[in-house]
Amino acid sequence: MLVLALCGTAVSLMQTLVVPLLPDFPELLDTSADNASWLVTVTLLTSAVATPILSRLADMWGKRRMIVVSLVVLLVGSLLGVVSDSLTVLIVARALQGFAPALIPIGISTMRDELPPERIGAAVALMSATLGIGGAVGLPLSGVMYEHFGWQSVFWGSVAMAVLMLVLVLVVVPESTVRTPGRFDWLGAILMSAALTSLLLGISKGGDWGWTSQWTLLSFLLAALFFGLWAPWELRTGEPLVDLRTSVHRPVLLTNIASLLAGFAMFANLLVAIQQLQFPVESGTGFGLSVTEAGLAMLPGGILMIFMSPVSAMITRRFGARITLVSGLSVIGVGYVLRVLFDSSVLQLLLAVTVVSLGVAVSFAAMPVLIMQSVPITETASANGLNTVVRSIGTSTSSATVAAVLAAGTMAGTGFPSEAAIHATSWLAAGAAFLGAGVGLLLPPRAAPVLVPLPEDARAVPTPTADAVRRGAGAEVVVRGRVETPDGRPARLAVVSVLQRNGRQADWARADNDGRWSVVLPGAGEYLVVYASEGWAARSELRALAPDMVPVLCIEERLTVAGVVSRDGWPVDDALVVLTGATGESVGATRTDDEGHYELAMPPLGRYVLTALDPRTGTAQSTDVVVTAQQRRFNVVLRSVDADDQAAAAT
Repeated sequence: MLVLALCGTAVSLMQTLVVPLLPDFPELLDTSADNASWLVTVTLLTSAVATPILSRLADMWGKRRMIVVSLVVLLVGSLLGVVSDSLTVLIVARALQGFAPALIPIGISTMRDELPPERIGAAVALMSATLGIGGAVGLPLSGVMYEHFGWQSVFWGSVAMAVLMLVLVLVVVPESTVRTPGRFDWLGAILMSAALTSLLLGISKGGDWGWTSQWTLLSFLLAALFFGLWAPWELRTGEPLVDLRTSVHRPVLLTNIASLLAGFAMFANLLVAIQQLQFPVESGTGFGLSVTEAGLAMLPGGILMIFMSPVSAMITRRFGARITLVSGLSVIGVGYVLRVLFDSSVLQLLLAVTVVSLGVAVSFAAMPVLIMQSVPITETASANGLNTVVRSIGTSTSSATVAAVLAAGTMAGTGFPSEAAIHATSWLAAGAAFLGAGVGLLLPPRAAPVLVPLPEDARAVPTPTADAVRRGAGAEVVVRGRVETPDGRPARLAVVSVLQRNGRQADWARADNDGRWSVVLPGAGEYLVVYASEGWAARSELRALAPDMVPVLCIEERLTVAGVVSRDGWPVDDALVVLTGATGESVGATRTDDEGHYELAMPPLGRYVLTALDPRTGTAQSTDVVVTAQQRRFNVVLRSVDADDQAAAAT
């Protein structure tokens, strides 16, 4: 816990490492202010690209291995920053440092794999709090180092942190045994990288380029194009970089939306407050502090985030992560309201900033827990990586929005934003926080499973020993298998759920295009396995599962739409039966047998029109039907035919 939390702190320092140096970089590197701003932008872009890729590789090839990769790339980038003497080389160095933030979601996933269940909540809360600590400590620390030892000393400090963290990780952090087999989705990674780069480039540089400039519009157009190519590919490939089917699952989708809004609200706190503290007193909105003084003033709020981590864990343990998220975002909103009402002194401003920081600590601790509760164990790193990227989109949008609002509210003759503009940023952040809390309320409550007592002689899953509990989740085993159809073909995208015999879910998985699946279980033993695939009836069976087995699950009954066509209580044979969609297209047609029975392949769930035609009398009848997973049988009763109708039909 301590080592990974320190790694998270070191990584979050990278976000604010060069911020105090930006005003002087144009002179130091003989460049423009716009070019110097790329030292921040390029780290953001690299982080957005590297985080989902390294997180997915962590699930596949090992979490500690990818943590080491992140730290090694950070070390190389820091060393390059020390020896760089030009803007181009320094931008490359900052791009390499952008690999480091991927360590945070991977570290959280490692905690889930290696710690006992009762300690995961506190560990995740502490890891999440490091985001605020790094930001709060980074500003005054880099400012002091720059003033006393030169700008290269900032990168020397980064080198020292990277080396220390690398040694500690190799010595202390074990490699997780939880792996996802398969091939890496290189095409999906390329398309997603291009889409995220274009999107964040447009957001982060739109203020400088102009929101209606050709470069900004081109960036957003390319982002839409690449996302339009990436999403269908991810749905079609068997081993996607991001499982979009899981990502649109209600708990995951809502958590990511709340993360986007939380990222927006969080970053506005740091961005506006640090400027307000440094604006000259003559501006009417500032307090005239130096860079170092402003950074030190922000430090207590960041440190308090550490002390809030056990509180966050306690709320999650007692009330659930959903309540933790809603509470934290609500506190953030209240903090911004306080900033509007009370900002006439440094103390009042810092009290409001601290309230926002406490809300950030609580809400950020809940997001990884909500994600891990809703995805397969073998996908926790990649799912948390996506959540981190979504949150970074929120922070980038916050930065662009705050810059636009403050620029629009600049007072003539002073060059500084008005009080109304500063308050507008607080209201926007408060609105984002309260909206995020509302989204959190839509999350389904995490109901405790109903545990059924087992007979004394029933065989149950082995209970981990006390030594195994002390080691954490090291006693877990990974079981891999296949799902097949009766003819031996793979059941594509089948869903497999594994439950213990007392009713508690152990894990679940979605099979790839080859029918392969993998789950993480608390130990070898007998489990209730429930599996289903689209177009096939669900099956369940009690199976012995162990890591040395490759269980093959066979689905047998294909789902169909079936029923009987009759008239006056008698079946109608050789009747034409047609199923048409809501937009009029035909999705299937067949004829009834001697007993009036028909059967059609199961269409996608939804609303349809079922039509039956008696070819002998010309009598046809349609009825609206809704195909659900539970109701698939529809009988059609044709109206009686009188003598006149029969004559007309014969004619």
